[in-house]
Amino acid sequence: MSPAPTATNGISNADSDTMLPLDQLIPLAPLLETSQGTTLVASSLLSAFKTSGFLYLTDWSSLIPPKLVEAVFTCSARFFARPLEEKEALEWTNPRSNRGYTSLGREKVSQGMTKEEVTIARGSGGEDLKESFEIGREDEEGYPNHWPPLENETDGTTLDRNGESAAFRRTMQEFFLRCKEVHKVLMRGIATGMGLEAGFFDDFVRNGDNTLRLLHYPAIDAGDFEGGKRVRAGEHSDYGSLTLLFQDQRGGLQVERPEGKGGWLNVVPKEGTIVVNAGDLLARWSNDIIKSTRHRVVEPLSPEPDERHPPRYSVAYFCNPDFDRYIEALPGTWEAEKRGKKYKGVNSGEYLVQRLSTTY
Repeated sequence: MSPAPTATNGISNADSDTMLPLDQLIPLAPLLETSQGTTLVASSLLSAFKTSGFLYLTDWSSLIPPKLVEAVFTCSARFFARPLEEKEALEWTNPRSNRGYTSLGREKVSQGMTKEEVTIARGSGGEDLKESFEIGREDEEGYPNHWPPLENETDGTTLDRNGESAAFRRTMQEFFLRCKEVHKVLMRGIATGMGLEAGFFDDFVRNGDNTLRLLHYPAIDAGDFEGGKRVRAGEHSDYGSLTLLFQDQRGGLQVERPEGKGGWLNVVPKEGTIVVNAGDLLARWSNDIIKSTRHRVVEPLSPEPDERHPPRYSVAYFCNPDFDRYIEALPGTWEAEKRGKKYKGVNSGEYLVQRLSTTY
């Protein structure tokens, strides 16, 4: 496969022509059973997380039907095509809830750990060129999802005459639960790869305190990328345990090259795969045996003849330990280390709220 093209404006697609290695293709199906193949795949899964921190997941359609993924992308595009005032009525309000609509430029993802550091990143590179919509689990008391309304609260008149809002809610609810199952299976694979009982993490992921994020990177004038500083989404690592990323064919995701080599690897969209990466909380949990790798979204292709970069859509499912769980270095990850445990234990929910608080 030839390398992806280089953008004529803004940041080049990669500092070299390398891509995420093809040996990072990991099938999910063997992790659904108990056999010698399960152990081998679990070992490969852990190896990918220990080296690049990223992998392509294949053979997952028994848990997430491809037609459902298509429906999610269709519903997402229709949602972002709504008038701005309709979307802003569903706005994201606070990091503990972490639900609702975030408008273009409101969020700045970076490696900053404080609001001051994020403000500096925003000043040097500008806002992220994206809008998003966050969805959490349905049964969390006090934190309802910000669904598009089906009827007028005052008089009960229908607001969803074409059924679009109902379809949006129904599709996202099903997708959320199916991704939750994939998260559980992957955590079982990690446990097996680390020599723990397969069900070691089951009680840590029972509630499903995860976030489904719909992302839209709007069409942008070529000039918005001039100077090489602005990107679709800034350089950052994810905060939780795992991220499941569903991409369109537009491309643009890059991950930092491992082993301190510098530069970036292209994570080229591959038909029938989910991109999976480890986050900061899983790195802490594993005493840094597992890598949480920095990544970004750049503009991958030359603009169209009218000098507009086309839109990009993606769907990220951020997996976390349940918010009431205490996270500290796992057995077997620190006992032989001179430094012992590298990090203090943290409450999952408190840690994630602290990280989210800096980005808005």
